[in-house]
Amino acid sequence: MICIGHRGAMGYEPENTLRSFRKALDMGAPWVELDVYNVENQLVVIHDDDLDRTTNGKGAVMKHTVAQLRALDAGKGERIPFLSEVFDAVNRRAAVNVELKGPNTAELAIAEMRKRVAAGWKWSDLLISSFDHAQLHRARELEPNVPLGVLVWGNAAPFIKTALALKAVSLNPALQFTDKALVDEAHANGLKVFVYTVNEPDDIARMRAWGVDGVFTNFPDRALS
Repeated sequence: MICIGHRGAMGYEPENTLRSFRKALDMGAPWVELDVYNVENQLVVIHDDDLDRTTNGKGAVMKHTVAQLRALDAGKGERIPFLSEVFDAVNRRAAVNVELKGPNTAELAIAEMRKRVAAGWKWSDLLISSFDHAQLHRARELEPNVPLGVLVWGNAAPFIKTALALKAVSLNPALQFTDKALVDEAHANGLKVFVYTVNEPDDIARMRAWGVDGVFTNFPDRALS
């Protein structure tokens, strides 16, 4: 079962910061996950569509300039990073799952991933996921080689068909809507199952017992142990 560091190691460091990703790497996480918005044709790494929870800023992410966003404190003096900076920091020591947030992110994510593949990364070390399945369709149109993960909140079983239509590699359901029947059905259709967000040891053990392929966790050390 793969351990995927959720926004890095956000149980220990400010989420979606270089500090958080380095912590996940130091713990030995083989994958890290992050979220991106397109601001002025650059992908910035932040989860919420507003700044209030994770930075010292206020208001909508996409109503700020890149310069304004980069001037903020995202926790412990960290800046909101660019996607390219996270790739540089990871430096092929882990695989990277990029979750698309907001509009017009697929094109930029694919462009960045193509640069990384040209520099020696493998497509199998990359994953694009999103709750916005239209963005996943766009990513598939742009790049037949990119692995896709279909994020789902609620009953995930109906979205197995969506994943198959997208030629996705994984179905990514929420922990509270995951059971062994779902895992078995996804596997029967050739899909991996990556479950979010799995933090408690009992839940981690249950996912492993059910044959889940990977878990997103705020505490990578727990899943790795």
